[in-house]
Amino acid sequence: MKRFKKLGILLGVLVIACVATFALTHYEEKQEQIKNSDEVILEIPTDSVTALSWEYTEEESLSFHKGDEGWLYDEDEAFPVSEEKVNDILSHFEAFGASFIIEDVEDYSQYGLDEPECILHITTGDAAVEVKLGAFSKMDEQRYVDIGDGNVYLVKEDPEDYVSPELSSMILDDDTPGFENVVDIRFDGAENYIIQRLEDTNYSYSDSDVYFTQQNGKYLPLDKSAVTKYLNTITSLDLLTYVTYNATEEELETYGLNEPELSVTVNYTYTEDDSDEPIADTCVIHISRNPEELAAAEEAEAKGENAEDVSMYVRVGDSQIVYELDSVDYGILSAASYDDLRHQEVFWGDFDDVTQIDITLEGESHTLTSEWDEENEERIWHFPAAEAEETEETTEETQSTDSAESTESTEEAEELDVSDLTDAIKALSATEFTSQKPEGKEEIRLTLHLDSEDFPKVEIILYRYDGSSCLAVVDGQSVSLVPRASVIEVVEAVQTIVLN
Repeated sequence: MKRFKKLGILLGVLVIACVATFALTHYEEKQEQIKNSDEVILEIPTDSVTALSWEYTEEESLSFHKGDEGWLYDEDEAFPVSEEKVNDILSHFEAFGASFIIEDVEDYSQYGLDEPECILHITTGDAAVEVKLGAFSKMDEQRYVDIGDGNVYLVKEDPEDYVSPELSSMILDDDTPGFENVVDIRFDGAENYIIQRLEDTNYSYSDSDVYFTQQNGKYLPLDKSAVTKYLNTITSLDLLTYVTYNATEEELETYGLNEPELSVTVNYTYTEDDSDEPIADTCVIHISRNPEELAAAEEAEAKGENAEDVSMYVRVGDSQIVYELDSVDYGILSAASYDDLRHQEVFWGDFDDVTQIDITLEGESHTLTSEWDEENEERIWHFPAAEAEETEETTEETQSTDSAESTESTEEAEELDVSDLTDAIKALSATEFTSQKPEGKEEIRLTLHLDSEDFPKVEIILYRYDGSSCLAVVDGQSVSLVPRASVIEVVEAVQTIVLN
């Protein structure tokens, strides 16, 4: 009995070994049918395609057809389809190649092609091609593809990289230009004024000032870097997330764009690569906030409650597409007033152009003069001869030392390091613009003499305003509040120069 049992076991092992050998032989035969290939498996001219669609599931599918005037979305022909994006997808199938071919496939499931991840349908005037996308090979992470000819292909370029289930991926987005040469910027709505770009003027003591606005017949300079940042924000707007692609009048009202909060018109010129002749063009954008949400937020703030976020939008010209606008871009674009774009510094000129500084501090007057050093291309600062002698005598009197060093004044005035003073003056920057008249004590008075016929000098008087601020009066006109700490740095820099 035991003998028969042992024979039965041995027979079972033999059967299993035979089955394994057969399976291995069959697997090897299948393996031998995989061939290296540089073969082009599809050649579909882009201009021959009349319809294109792709599907991930029944719920996730997009389909387009070519109309008389371009590509159209099957479900809504009002959707602005980007012909460039369609052509980009189709361009990959003009010479679609495979790196491996698996011939005479019987079991598509082992390649993930029984339930494809995505299926593309390409229709031409002569035929319809179906491209099924399966799994990835474990060895080299290439995609298995079935084009319906009985073979499976491994492709290096994954067609799924070209398509998306999101309709927004196919929209003909608006765009905003890079402004090669701005002529002017016009604001309407919350702000109403014009900025002009004017070269080589005598409207400012700084050569870098090229943007100006007029007030009461006078041209006022604006901060070039601030205006440039504003323009760059328009150029780089993220016009990708739309809330509607075919806005009705009712929708525009919902988004606050029937009467935009602010409209910005940039007139500019540009030149083509093959021409030097400037071409004039205009870019217009409109920004707004959701009126209902804004009203609710303002009501909550009035009650001292936490306000909900308010949606912000942007529209380019008369486009029917309305996009979401993020809070950073909205913050920059809505800050379009003269005070937002003017120089924040009390003095924004170049100290290489300053030839003399007159200082009044605590009832004492001091003068610093300079000459231009051609060799080192810098200004050399010193006290005038008379003041240099006075300063030397004062220093000698205040020092309690028996030093035998000579204190005779030299014919050539001693060079001064004024970098701390000039840096402190440059750092005087507005925390708030104001036209209030000075009432507090005068902290310090500075008169900067410039190497300029149009602007021979700039007078800056800094008055105490409160414990944290001083009032800056420039050329007799109140301009701004500045941090008192910054004014103290100016005072200390002057004291260091005078007492050393």
